Amino acid sequence: MGTRKEHDFIGELEISNDVYYGVQTFRALENFHMSGRKLSDYPYFIKAFAQIKKAAALANKEVGVLEAAKADAIAKACDRLIAGEFRDQFVVDMIQGGAGTSTNMNANEVITNIALESMGHKKGEYQYLHPNDHTNLGQSTNDTYPSSIKVAAYAKLTDLLKAMELLKSELEVKAKEWKDVIKMGRTELEDAVPTTLGNTFNAFATYIKSDIEKITAARESMRYLNMGATAIGTGINCHPDYKFVVEKKLSEITGVKFEAADDFIAATQDTADFVHVSGALKTAAVRLSKIANDLRLMNSGPRCGLGEINLPQMQPGSSIMPGKVNPVIAEVVGEACYEVIGNDVTIMLCSERGEFELNAFEPGIAYGLFNSICILENAMKTLAEKAIKKLTANPEACLKSVLGSVGIVTAFNPHIGYEKSASIAKEALQTGKAVGDICLERGYLSKAQIDKILEPKNMLNPSMSKDDIGK
Repeated sequence: MGTRKEHDFIGELEISNDVYYGVQTFRALENFHMSGRKLSDYPYFIKAFAQIKKAAALANKEVGVLEAAKADAIAKACDRLIAGEFRDQFVVDMIQGGAGTSTNMNANEVITNIALESMGHKKGEYQYLHPNDHTNLGQSTNDTYPSSIKVAAYAKLTDLLKAMELLKSELEVKAKEWKDVIKMGRTELEDAVPTTLGNTFNAFATYIKSDIEKITAARESMRYLNMGATAIGTGINCHPDYKFVVEKKLSEITGVKFEAADDFIAATQDTADFVHVSGALKTAAVRLSKIANDLRLMNSGPRCGLGEINLPQMQPGSSIMPGKVNPVIAEVVGEACYEVIGNDVTIMLCSERGEFELNAFEPGIAYGLFNSICILENAMKTLAEKAIKKLTANPEACLKSVLGSVGIVTAFNPHIGYEKSASIAKEALQTGKAVGDICLERGYLSKAQIDKILEPKNMLNPSMSKDDIGK
């Protein structure tokens, strides 16, 4: 394929003709070796950039600062990126210095060279279409980069919400299925009072429902962009009408109503919207991790643990212990949640690091945010499809633990008082006797009364009075 010469103000470089990126991307490719994750690993980010660049080209055409032929060529090149072509040409490391300039220029150069070929020119013949003068017209990294993060985040948050709805639905199915399966409730890993498996899984579903609402609300902040702000929010080098047109074009392209931020100067330097979204993701991760860990504990055994539920057997659990099966799905979900929690710290620190009119650490925010959204989406799907959907219960084991527990003595409190109930509990712990037997031996209640109190449905009834149990 040979090479072509490209230059920037630092100097001239030989660029292979088989690549669509140019000199500035090449420099970034040499300079940044941090995460090992390239832009090409985040196709939705590439798509968002292409949507932004297409909207910009069409807006510049409409306000009369970009020739129709050039704008249309840029738009068509962007369409090819949106369709998933040329993904391998986005080679810059996600973690980079320069506030995302290398990403912006990677997009500008690839789009320009695709467009040049469609116009009948060769790659690098920038006298006909230039990455900065035309593809980046009326733009800056400082508005296109954060805006692209928001467009991509909005799309991925939508995917995450679908995965969360799936998990909530599966949990609700189990809650309904097990509404009458009585089990022992526990506080601080100690026996508490009876509940049902249905209650447990309904609570899990409520967690997810709450997080769906929080993430949906946080996603709204991704709709407000600073396109037209250019360098620091003043709109220098940008047509005065451009900012009103570009948001409209972007909304048409994406199908999402994006709007201009109220204050471009504030929006260009402030990254708190990303902190807000990350905080909602962290909250969801904390709750999801709690669910996963409770599943591990309820599944423990199969014979020497709680054994209240059976997580699906996914793979052998040991290279030395035959027959051992580990709760690998619950475990991997927990690990994923810790990653999200850790990313939240990174995002918070990168946001705090913004100085004066720009935050130079936005690539760190993008990297952490995208990873959190994607890994949380995968965790939600994985738990729903590989654990909850195929989960089974052990009603007999659940009931046995209730009837053998000292904790059920709490059900006697309304009828014989706290002191007598505590005394029964103490003797039960010392002797191993059942609390009902001790209560009967002491003559506090009749056998019929005890049986009625300890009847599973009655132990779940907070309003049962002395009159209800008879004599």
